[in-house]
Amino acid sequence: MSDQSALNPVRTTLLPYGQQWLDEQDIEAVVKVLKGDFITQGPAIDAFETKVADYVGAKYAVAFTNGTAALHGACFAAGIEEGDEVITTPITFLASSNCVLYQGGRPIFADINMDTYNIDPTEIENKITARTKAIIAVDFSGQPVEMDRIAMIARDHNLVLIEDSAHSLGASFAGQKVGSIADMTMFSFHPVKHITTGEGGIITTNNEEYYRKLLMFRSHGMTRNPEELTRNDGPWYYEMHELGYNYRMTDMQAALGVSQMDKLDSFVERRREIAERYNEAFSSLQGVVIPAQHAQSESSWHLYVVRWLPEHFAGDRKDIFQALRDENIGVNVHYIPVYLQPYYKELGYQSGLCPNAELYYDSAISLPIFPKMSNSDVNDVITALKKVYKRFYE
Repeated sequence: MSDQSALNPVRTTLLPYGQQWLDEQDIEAVVKVLKGDFITQGPAIDAFETKVADYVGAKYAVAFTNGTAALHGACFAAGIEEGDEVITTPITFLASSNCVLYQGGRPIFADINMDTYNIDPTEIENKITARTKAIIAVDFSGQPVEMDRIAMIARDHNLVLIEDSAHSLGASFAGQKVGSIADMTMFSFHPVKHITTGEGGIITTNNEEYYRKLLMFRSHGMTRNPEELTRNDGPWYYEMHELGYNYRMTDMQAALGVSQMDKLDSFVERRREIAERYNEAFSSLQGVVIPAQHAQSESSWHLYVVRWLPEHFAGDRKDIFQALRDENIGVNVHYIPVYLQPYYKELGYQSGLCPNAELYYDSAISLPIFPKMSNSDVNDVITALKKVYKRFYE
């Protein structure tokens, strides 16, 4: 196999797999906060929470420092504690299961559906025991999980349903916005996500009890709410009722989030346009599997993953990955099955636990997809992939 084709890459600079898109409106929103009275614990937080809650159709939203902290808060509000089991997917970022460990619970990994790469509802049912307390269902790549089936399973077994929607702000299932369906839903605002606050996360919910617990948890477990105080010594008085954390978002982040929310729909639409371009370009390539979409899901396309079936190619996934990188296409892999991490192996998890997840991992490559991409960038990805495909296809 010759490497001559890599000597003249399609691009001269690296195209990342994801990137934020900030404009003057975003910058001005942050500057306004910096010139104001509050840079943390001020009115921008309420404005951002209200904007997100209204967009998804939820009653409440609670902002956190990042998505991981938000998931931790959701597990706290759900009452996860030592001995409890929480079912989740292995094809996700570490936070989706680490949040269970933070509360002393044990993550139980259910295998994925090989069409959507989301957690398989049938596998969830197979993993339920007397110790199961909750389900954390992850909307991998921006495609919502099968919420109709999973919500029914949670209801039938009296389980708390947490939707990890770090990838799916702006998506919907059966015509309903993600963020208004599960008991609690988490969104992430890392720079590669649909909107950004730098770092940041939020929980949306329709449950007032969860809302109150989340507010308390993100601020040291303390409250000034007169209805929650055991006594009241005066207007300065506060009480600590739980062992909480300092997970508060700043007003600078929240102001950026408010501004970014104004562009969310256009960002999502651009992602969908790029995904459609990719689908058209790659659907006829034998041995390359493009993402399948559930009939009731409308993805917001955080990721675009193609699988390279090894029996069709001279090189392995690592060879193909490097060849695309040599073309200055910033491909990535999402994700290594969580239970294969050394830390989880020390906890007793073993290879072979979720065969579909491991099969997926061995062949998956994520292509660049983000709204700031130009049509020329999209064409570069298509040209590079077809070039690499021709080089390795047998």
